Parts: sequence; C-alpha cells; structure tokens
Amino acid sequence: MPIARHGAIELAYETFGAAEGEPLLLISGTGVQMLMWPDAFVAALADRGFCVTRFDNRDAGLSTHLTQAGNPGWLKPLIRHAAAPYRLKDMAGDAVAVLDALGWDRAHIAGTSLGGMIAQTMAICHPSRTRTLTSIMSTPSARIGTMPKISTMRKLVQIAGTPVNGPEDAAEASLALKRLTGTARYPIDEELIRDIGRRSYERDPGSEAADFRQRAAVSASGSRRKALAAVRIPTLVLHGDQDPIINVKAGRATAAAIPGARLVIYPQMGHDLPRELWPSILDEIAALAAQAPARPRTPRTHSDQRQAATVPGRHPAARRPARARSRWVMRA
Repeated sequence: MPIARHGAIELAYETFGAAEGEPLLLISGTGVQMLMWPDAFVAALADRGFCVTRFDNRDAGLSTHLTQAGNPGWLKPLIRHAAAPYRLKDMAGDAVAVLDALGWDRAHIAGTSLGGMIAQTMAICHPSRTRTLTSIMSTPSARIGTMPKISTMRKLVQIAGTPVNGPEDAAEASLALKRLTGTARYPIDEELIRDIGRRSYERDPGSEAADFRQRAAVSASGSRRKALAAVRIPTLVLHGDQDPIINVKAGRATAAAIPGARLVIYPQMGHDLPRELWPSILDEIAALAAQAPARPRTPRTHSDQRQAATVPGRHPAARRPARARSRWVMRA
C-alpha cells in the first residue's frame, strides 16, 4: 500500500478511479480506518468521474501510531490542552501530505465526523489546496452537539468495554455500534458492517489510547466558527436529524459559519452513511464539485502553495465583499 509522509508520520492510502478524474480526498472519523468509506461507495464516486483517495489518519489503521505519547484520557485534554499530543491542524497537515504524495495541486475534500473537522481545518489552514469542502455529520466546535444522551453514553461504554480478541469479535462489535448509532429508518447491511469490522481488525486491532489521542486533538483545537467565516470555497454540509453522536445542531452551526454553504438534513439519519441515501449523497457531492473553479493548467509548486496559505489576503476569493447566506434543504 502506498505511503505518504508528513515529517515522522507515515500515512497509508489507496486510490480508486481514473487518474484524470476530479481529485477527491476522503477523511475518516475517530477510531475508524479508511475502510469506513465502503468500497462500493468509493467505487460509485469513481463512476461519477472522481479519482478518489481514502487514507488512515494518524493513530489509525496502517498509519503511524503515536504510542510513545501515551493515553491522555478524556478529561485531561479538556482541562489542559497541552495534554493533547497533536491538534487538528497537524491532522490537516497529514491530509496535505497525502495530496503531495499523489501529486495533487488541489482536491475536493470530504470528511465524516472527526474527518469533517479535519476537512474544515484544511479549508482554513490550506485554502490553496482545497477545491471544495464536504463536512458530514460533523461540528465546528467540540462544544457544539458533541454530548450524547446519558443512555447512549452508557451503551457506548458497554460496547467499548466488551473484549475484542479476534476478527469475529471485531465484526460483532462493529455491528453493535452500528445498531446504536446508525439509521433506524433503514435495515442494517449486517454483512457489510461485519466485513468492515473484520478487515479493520486484521489491518490493525486499534487501541483505546489511540482513540483518546484523536479525541484530545478535537478538544484541544477549540472552535473553528470564526475562522470558517473566511472560507470562500463551495461547501456542503450533510447531517442526519437523528444523529445520536453529533447532534444535528452541529451541522446547522457548521453551515451557518461558512458563507454560502449548502446544508442538507436527512430525516431520521443517524451517525452513518446508509446505503439507501448513497444516491442522494453522491448527487450532492458531484453537484458541489461542479461549482468549483476549473483546475489551473500550470499548478504552482507545493512550497508556493504553502506560502500562499499562510499569508493573509493571498486567497483570491478573500476579496469578496458580501457574505452569502447558507442554503438549507431537507431531503426525504
């Protein structure tokens, strides 16, 4: 499997679709691997003309695990941000390193949950590398919509506390989590979920400490709402109105923070991507990509791009005088 490098961090990735397709980077959520983007979903994106890359975040899958950083737990990073071994901006830098390895000047960026937070941070810190932003079941701040109900928390703790000693245990744990956090409106594709659980375990069993390091990055990175107000790229926000992990108000807050963002709320959707909604989600992502300016014929060097991303006023859309309102739609 190809490897991208960001300093000492190695990032495993894989690419689907024709090389000349529209470049699209998919970013995963907390404690899950690139496999959480189902193969058939990725293939459907490729069929729509995208060249799709998914990758393992740091502390997940086949990418570098920062085991030497230990387990920060959940409370310490909330009280003392220095307890977090890295921030979301570091994870956004990882995503840029994947673009560099692919030779992509810019790409469409889509992320779910934690991946949506990383994608938002990438649009803020690396605007010259981000063509469009799709933030799915995510939030602009660790303080918005991230406190599940007590009953949900208890069930999450119970699932997390169940021993996983092999691929079959991992398959059943994945299914239990899906039943808790998924979309009750549609039947669960049990074999797909079990397969993702098995394959993930075989790639890397994961650890509680790795999950907490990723969660610490979120709590230590603060709110992005003010910075998102300066984002000037086509943006799509997707959220379910029955998400038990990140409340739909977080999706609304994300869209409200970004000028001109399109907000799509799916009735009864939970914290997942149900197969029945794939056609709509694929349509939304493809329509968003069509709004992006044409790719430049002569891309700048990566060093030039990084410089432009750090110099105020260099982003060409930053001179737009008017702040567009977000657009909201409820999908059936």
